[in-house]
Amino acid sequence: MESINLGRTGLKVSRLCLGCMTYGEPGRGNHPWTLPEAESRPFLKRALDLGITFFDTADVYSDGSSEEIVGRALVDYARRDGIVLATKVHGRTHPDANGAGLSRKHIMASIDASLKRLGTDHVDLYQIHRYDPDTPIEETLEALHDVVKAGKALHIGASSMHAWQFCRSLHLADRHGWTRFVSMQNHYNLLYREEEREMVALCRAEGIGMIPWSPLARGRLTRPPETRTDRAESDAFGKTLYGGFEASDRAVIDRVGEIAEARGVPRAQVALAWLLSKPGVTAPIVGASKPAHLDDAVAALELTLSAEEVARLEEPYVPHAVAGFA
Repeated sequence: MESINLGRTGLKVSRLCLGCMTYGEPGRGNHPWTLPEAESRPFLKRALDLGITFFDTADVYSDGSSEEIVGRALVDYARRDGIVLATKVHGRTHPDANGAGLSRKHIMASIDASLKRLGTDHVDLYQIHRYDPDTPIEETLEALHDVVKAGKALHIGASSMHAWQFCRSLHLADRHGWTRFVSMQNHYNLLYREEEREMVALCRAEGIGMIPWSPLARGRLTRPPETRTDRAESDAFGKTLYGGFEASDRAVIDRVGEIAEARGVPRAQVALAWLLSKPGVTAPIVGASKPAHLDDAVAALELTLSAEEVARLEEPYVPHAVAGFA
């Protein structure tokens, strides 16, 4: 497995990141399709065996049980200094007024709670899960800076937001001497390329590593559109991301299928190979609920698409409404 620097930092991460939203107790949180601990652990072990050393979770995944499952498995299967562990803060973790967002109070409480669930004294990457319009960004940035200076996180990152919001955050951090964001976890795949308008160029100019989420468009790029799965049927968030663009998306999905068939590989490999070829992309965040998902993701690292294939994949795309910020 190839390693690559995360942005302009010296931190090296595997070329793929395992997204751990899939691993969590089904009775906790709002994801009924997650895998409980006994079923999750083999995937975490398999990822390590394949050379994946970058793991991403969040405090809201399955009401914190994702962090618990990931933390226990990594303690058993890996050396702490051999992995890069990332988690996120922003979502609601308790019903009180200060139980969500990016206030100093919520950040300070959340980092301690995440570290306890993960069973570690620090995370390598602490990310804001979304932008918080109700908290001054200066308050958020200074609190994150203090988290880093306290040794509870080595680096900080951000997730989906408008490019102007991210640019302002970088400017304010530089202006005040606060810790700077080193990564952007953004919504980017063959069915959603709106990030190419501004965010991709901003990240490349500022040396920000991109670790896109949903690189397979919640599975839509891995199968014909008429195929139904339990997760797809219950995935309300996925419907907000791609609803209303079924006809144009089908044209892209069909192109993925055509190239996959010509190459003799699964569709997932083609879609991931396309994203891995994009300048500025450090490590797509891949999910895995079946063993083949991990194998396909690793195999995509060896698949090089021709310029003609890339053009065919990109040609049917039509602009989408901005999605994924909420």
